[in-house]
Amino acid sequence: MRALKLVEPSIELEESYLCFYKEWKESGEPMIPWVIGKDPTDFPSMVDNLHKEAKGIDLPEGFVPGSTYWLVDQENKVIGAVNIRHTLTEPLRNAGGHIGYGIRPSERRKGYATELLRLSLLKSKELGITNALVVCDEINTGSMKTILNNGGQEDEDFIEEDGNVVKRYWIEL
Repeated sequence: MRALKLVEPSIELEESYLCFYKEWKESGEPMIPWVIGKDPTDFPSMVDNLHKEAKGIDLPEGFVPGSTYWLVDQENKVIGAVNIRHTLTEPLRNAGGHIGYGIRPSERRKGYATELLRLSLLKSKELGITNALVVCDEINTGSMKTILNNGGQEDEDFIEEDGNVVKRYWIEL
């Protein structure tokens, strides 16, 4: 596996991030974590907003501070993204968790998600989180394996209004 690291969003990675974003959009898949769905047309503004969200500045009603990081390789290719929520609201406790992460479609099934979550747990600990909640849909066996590979301990499932089963796991940091 390539050498990987988590980096804060930066203007210097615009070209790489836009390639990542375009690939995901063209796949037609849901944008996960939710922050990668943000319109990058005004890239400097998007990056600035991500930094503000990490500091809890100008958050929409009901949102909590969340730190976004991009998973990059040694060539600064954006492989994935993670959003770490610093605290949990009731909806996040049920079906969002502390950590939302995703790997670009062309780079899946290569072990990157496991490494992304591992590195995210280290960042979570730095943020003062001592017990991280990580969730995934029951049908997402890849994410379940990723969470279990990082020490996830199963908690009660949460069933959404549409019947979707959300698997909930705690990871002690």
